[in-house]
Amino acid sequence: MNPIAKQFERSFLIVLGVLCLNCAAVHAQRQRYKRPPALKPVEQTSRQLTDFSKEAEEAGIDFNMPEDFKEVPITGNDTFSFDHAMALPGQDLEIWLQVRSLKQSWASYEQVKTITGKNLPNPDSTYVEAARAHASAMSDDGRFFTRPLSPKLLDAYNADAGKTYMFSLADTPETKHYRYALLFALQKDHTGYMLAVCLTNEKGPEFFRKISKVRDCMRFR
Repeated sequence: MNPIAKQFERSFLIVLGVLCLNCAAVHAQRQRYKRPPALKPVEQTSRQLTDFSKEAEEAGIDFNMPEDFKEVPITGNDTFSFDHAMALPGQDLEIWLQVRSLKQSWASYEQVKTITGKNLPNPDSTYVEAARAHASAMSDDGRFFTRPLSPKLLDAYNADAGKTYMFSLADTPETKHYRYALLFALQKDHTGYMLAVCLTNEKGPEFFRKISKVRDCMRFR
């Protein structure tokens, strides 16, 4: 064997020996110190989300935080207020939610009717009053365009009635200077209602693609 081949063989054997020793050391260390089991991440639930989930439960509504959305602080004033708010980071889109149970309103309605024989306003119409009040307060000129939801959409949310309200937003700190809003209002008889206000700076196809991400986050039982 020529000198170069001998030198190569000697170097190869040395390297192989070092690798074997290292592998043995690593194996012994692993045997001596077993890695502890991975800890499951702890889910952090905010007070805002906890309170909102409880209110949704009382209103007969199932709510799941939609993927990709992040919770943001609630804004509002004496005229309009919401229970939960979330945003799609970097996409100029926020969604504000309000839920209300109608069970107590119906109990009062039946009690007054039994005692006095008088009929108060039907509690199931409360969602229309709430939606119109919010749209008027948030609109730049108090005007809005409304249309009823189709039976197919009502069925998808297990709702009995619903409408949408489209309007231009007033340029205020409370509305975070967004330009437009689309408000969804849905109601289930004798149970509760939900409002979802989608705030955006554009109202083309891309806006509707974005809000489709939250279409399954709320539903009446």
